[in-house]
Amino acid sequence: MTRPLDDRAQDLLRDLAPQVLGTLLRRYRDFGDCEDAVQEALIAAALQWPAQGTPENPKGWLITVATRRLTDQVRAATARRLREQLVVSLVPADEQIALAADAGGVNEHDETLDLYFMCCHPSLSTASQIALTLRAVGGLTTAEIARAFLVPEATMAQRLSRAKQNIKTEGGSFPAPTSADRTARLPTVLRVLYLTFNEGYSASSGPHVYRVDVSNEAIRAVRLLAHLLPDDPEVIALLALMLLTDARREARTGPHGELVSLDEQDRSRWDRAAIVEGEGLLRRALAQGAVGPFQVQAAIAALHDEASSCETTDWEQILGLYGLLLRMEDSPMVRLSHAIALAMVEGPVVGLAALDAIAADPRIERLHRLDAARAHLYERAGDHAAAIAHYRRAAQSTTSTSERNYLLLHAAQLSDATDVGG
Repeated sequence: MTRPLDDRAQDLLRDLAPQVLGTLLRRYRDFGDCEDAVQEALIAAALQWPAQGTPENPKGWLITVATRRLTDQVRAATARRLREQLVVSLVPADEQIALAADAGGVNEHDETLDLYFMCCHPSLSTASQIALTLRAVGGLTTAEIARAFLVPEATMAQRLSRAKQNIKTEGGSFPAPTSADRTARLPTVLRVLYLTFNEGYSASSGPHVYRVDVSNEAIRAVRLLAHLLPDDPEVIALLALMLLTDARREARTGPHGELVSLDEQDRSRWDRAAIVEGEGLLRRALAQGAVGPFQVQAAIAALHDEASSCETTDWEQILGLYGLLLRMEDSPMVRLSHAIALAMVEGPVVGLAALDAIAADPRIERLHRLDAARAHLYERAGDHAAAIAHYRRAAQSTTSTSERNYLLLHAAQLSDATDVGG
């Protein structure tokens, strides 16, 4: 029986996958074939490493296996009389030297950051660029990407398939981006990193509240961008937003790994050093002049981090900032957050009316967070029966085990309290 990879090896594979894909893409430019080759190399590692041990140079091992798989794909797709010629020409002598240098760690520039920009190809729509990059670089599943976009999984699968087909139609090529390309693609790259961080900070599926490897990778990539673009206010603000949010991570779980909501968290467990760094970065970003959506979100995160409790939070200022954000980015999730802030300022009845106003949006009508927000506001309004119903409904639609347990626990506690009171 094959032993599974341990957590450390799984984290290593997740970190190395985009680096290996970047190496292959720079050489062979065919996204579909390179991605398939990397996936097969990862499967081979999962099968062989538990029995044989992690190789001394795991990145080089993956590159070698993926290159062999890529060679096999070329062989399979090539006419018999050309097969050997193409296999020989696939990796010329000079590139074999370069490949060995990459595998040995001689090439120290960040391949993952290159890959973010390469995947945000102008032949694709912005939505497809983001989805494809989340899949190839962020390592997110199709279901996780679908939840980030608030669309059905089947819709996202079709979108990813069309994106790959479009790349193939364009020649299957991912040329190295120029300086002008990087400037034009930066907003999309930032959006990808933002969504990647969100999936890591609040895992949309599975038993864990968060996925530290995913959120840490997003933070690492944005730090690199901030080093390269120290005067770009949105890059700096995105790093600030991530740090100010991630500072609360340890307090988001209880002693048994259970989810702890923001208003119930032990704020002494928040990472003060990360908060101080995030606030400093936010001040730098705001000093640049023009205000963008990441600066607004970072300012909201800072207000939460400055408060000693949920009750002492400056909800009026947060409400104003969400109003500003709505003018920049009128999305369902921003509307949902605005409605919650409105409830904190003007009361749960007003908040519930705001939730009713956005419920007709097909992107959010079946989202479990809408039912969870309604449950919370009904509880605050004293309508426990409605609160219990919406807690249970939200629990049925979430794919996160920790969120489901949290919602069911609240429904049970409220039901018990109601029975005692009755």
